[in-house]
Amino acid sequence: MSDSPYFSAYRASIDQPLEFWANAAQDIDWITPWTSVMETGTGPVPRWFVGGELNTCYNALDRHADGGRGDQTALIYDSAVTGVVEKYSYSELRDLVARFAGVLAARGVGKGDRVVIYMPMIPQAAIAMLACARLGAVHSVVFGGFASRELAVRIDDCRPKAVISASCGVEVDRVIEYKPLLDAAVDLAEHKPDHTIIYQRDMATASMVPGRDLDWEAEMEDTVPHECVPVSATDPLYILYTSGTTGEPKGIIRDNGGHAVALKWSMNNVYGVEPGEVWWAASDVGWVVGHSYIVYGPLIHGATSILYEGKPVGTPDAGAYWRVISQHGVVSMFTAPTAIRAIRQQDPDGELISDYDLTNLRSLFLAGERCDPDTLGWAGDQLGVPVIDHWWQTESGWAIVSACLGIEHTEIVPGSPGRPVPGWQVSVLDPDGEKVAPDEIGAICIRIPMPPGSLPNLWEAEERFVKTYLTGFPGYYETADAGYKDRNGYLYVMARTDDIINVAGHRLSNGALEEVLASHPDVAECAVIGVADPLKGQLPVGFLVLKVGAAASNAEVVADVVAAVRSEIGPVAAFKKAVVVDRLPKTRSGKILRGTIVKIANDEPWEMPATVDDPVIFDDITTALESVGYPRRVAGKD
Repeated sequence: MSDSPYFSAYRASIDQPLEFWANAAQDIDWITPWTSVMETGTGPVPRWFVGGELNTCYNALDRHADGGRGDQTALIYDSAVTGVVEKYSYSELRDLVARFAGVLAARGVGKGDRVVIYMPMIPQAAIAMLACARLGAVHSVVFGGFASRELAVRIDDCRPKAVISASCGVEVDRVIEYKPLLDAAVDLAEHKPDHTIIYQRDMATASMVPGRDLDWEAEMEDTVPHECVPVSATDPLYILYTSGTTGEPKGIIRDNGGHAVALKWSMNNVYGVEPGEVWWAASDVGWVVGHSYIVYGPLIHGATSILYEGKPVGTPDAGAYWRVISQHGVVSMFTAPTAIRAIRQQDPDGELISDYDLTNLRSLFLAGERCDPDTLGWAGDQLGVPVIDHWWQTESGWAIVSACLGIEHTEIVPGSPGRPVPGWQVSVLDPDGEKVAPDEIGAICIRIPMPPGSLPNLWEAEERFVKTYLTGFPGYYETADAGYKDRNGYLYVMARTDDIINVAGHRLSNGALEEVLASHPDVAECAVIGVADPLKGQLPVGFLVLKVGAAASNAEVVADVVAAVRSEIGPVAAFKKAVVVDRLPKTRSGKILRGTIVKIANDEPWEMPATVDDPVIFDDITTALESVGYPRRVAGKD
């Protein structure tokens, strides 16, 4: 096995990283070749392709538009909430981006300036991102509809010359007007952008502030297209603030050179997608997945990318994803496990899948949170294609651990995202920084240097970068995830480090407990938290969302899962309390807000998370916790 294609590629990436990534970089068009593939001493971590110059927008659009793919579809906009489908060829998209770059340049935006993009999932969001890249400006995309206070914090942190927004976003049953939120954010912020550029949608017309606000369409009518501006490989392409940020923001920086090389390499080697094929990342441009795999990765690769405005269920039903795959001939899809759980909850037997032709689909990739084996198995059985749970972070920018379909069809092990992707040296360490034995849980860390595409720093916060990621385990990047490796080198990412539940000295991962709960035939999704206990330190509490038409009663399901945990994990887990809820509190990207639930259960002060999808849900969670004896108003007493 050690001489398999995967192991050969992996060993080459670790033993000869300079040669490995220099070879990968040949797939990128460079204006000026690099003088050093990797260089230390230029920052807290090594930098890639130092001395090289390129333009990311040119690599994503111009080289395809002028190199034989001009008529190929680059971007498909599919809006399930408005019923609109639009297609843009590489030539059409390049021309629109060049024109909007001209709009920005005419308003004083240039190389190194920051631009905040506060947009719904419409083509203009991608056009704005690529136009910034064309000018060498640094974009910071903020999820559309984010609260004004959180948007203001980001405006103050990156000090944009302009903010680009739209009049509204469209949800399943409502229109969310963005302009009042933006106006409030600008009022709150100490930094004032020179201009805001507003794309007026038909569903709502935004009022404009004279002298500050500009109409997108009017600006586009009278503009001069702008050429691509050369930037250094180590210059920042974007700043992305991590989800859940409150107080002092944490802006992840992505550079131009390493980012382009890594994403181009990953499209074929990790995802097995060829140029010209249709690829779909069902995410949002506000998240790292949207940056890497809606906009930059597939376009740099010369593929066709889908930008979807809608939900996995409710637009109009649980067959929404299958409709998009069928209609556009998608060969590979990327989404979050929570989306598949939502579909399964509404359509447990997958009956809607048979309504669509999915013969082009070769694979489904899942990431963003741990995928329990039951959900993985359901999706694989229903779709009849490999379903790959892979693991990465906003900070990494692309996959750290995954089956690499473009290299070798390796075994998929339910519960594990696989083995490390070439370039990533992943270790599981104890508190002293020593590697733990196989199957022993510890802190998941990545040896420095990390490969191209990973974050080189935080925006204007190098000290914080070092303290947060590089100090806990010297020589390693600390992921803040916990898990273990089995004897075959497969990694199991079980929890955030803060989510490890310590029951009378026994370290339990919420992932292991949730895996048992999720295996119940009536459970659609679940979460487990650790609540403070004066005797045992912490006790686990489970939350269960049941499938539509669940056969058993709530009480029966709770009794079943308590018994299952006792049987499969043991009495040491002390798992005795679970409650059925209608839904779980999540961020807009689908991550369960366990930390906030823990604070409610422990009767600790808490603030509404900036990224919560529906604040009202915490009323339901509080009621559910009270039904099982939490919060304990007096320590040690129910």
